[in-house]
Amino acid sequence: MPALQHFEQKNLAIREAFEQLKRTSPEKLALRLNLSWSNWGFGMESLSRSAERLARAEIRFIELHGNRYGKDLGYQATEVRNILSDHGIALAGICGMFSADNDLSSNRGLVRQAAIDYIRRNVDLGRELGAGYCLIVPGAVGRPDKSDDMEFDRSVETLRGVADVFTQAKIKGAVEPIRSAEVSFCHTFKDAMDYIAAVDHPGVRHINGDVYHMQSEEGHIGETLVNAGERLTNLHLADSNRCALGDGSLDLDTMIMALYVIGYNREGCTVTPEPLGPGGDPYPAMYGRPDPEQLEALVQHTASYFRERENVVRAI
Repeated sequence: MPALQHFEQKNLAIREAFEQLKRTSPEKLALRLNLSWSNWGFGMESLSRSAERLARAEIRFIELHGNRYGKDLGYQATEVRNILSDHGIALAGICGMFSADNDLSSNRGLVRQAAIDYIRRNVDLGRELGAGYCLIVPGAVGRPDKSDDMEFDRSVETLRGVADVFTQAKIKGAVEPIRSAEVSFCHTFKDAMDYIAAVDHPGVRHINGDVYHMQSEEGHIGETLVNAGERLTNLHLADSNRCALGDGSLDLDTMIMALYVIGYNREGCTVTPEPLGPGGDPYPAMYGRPDPEQLEALVQHTASYFRERENVVRAI
């Protein structure tokens, strides 16, 4: 038999760890992975309509667009609570959106202050609604070229200055590594860990992964997830082409096995589809005109495919 390729060796190691878990501790597979959805890719659609769609797909968690861009903008807690309750959906977390307008690493003080204010407003929403995490991007999405050699240091200083809001709200600050085509730094899980260590605050201890970015920046997705362990609190999903799961070449089975190996099928941990389509800067999607039929197919196909593959993995 020919020698396995390196990625196949890593796949096999994860499969063997999963099979051992199933043999020796079958009770640890009693719970399934918590399937959520990140709603900012639905564009300018009403939250009520989005919640209806997720409920039809039996998706019971949602990651809310962090849309409190100003004191008079964004979700109101009472309305959101009522909508989600009406559809049997719980809030998993808040998807922080960091652009050139609220860049933690900016060399302009006014912009960094805007980032601080933005975090405060959205963590406050999360506190009111019981969010488990709030996503943080250390630099501006859509700016792949570094501004100067101090952007890491400024980002660390800025986030540390506001990090108390996470502990006060009992919300996990979760750093998301993003591919180098979209941001100027913090591209890998190791980069995120280095950033977390530099911030050095109990409110910022976790990672929000994204398998689309991981395909570009990590050596092996499954191995990276296993190494992250309890640091991982949310994982964005899209296939290799950033479209619906099942439409590309993502090795979803190995990823699912890796998540079970680290005990990710527990309360407070979610897998969250965010299929935004190919392209360099996905942020314009948040302002797009929604196509209900297309979104319905996207959600149904992704949810059913994920559950199908999870069933296959659990039957191994």
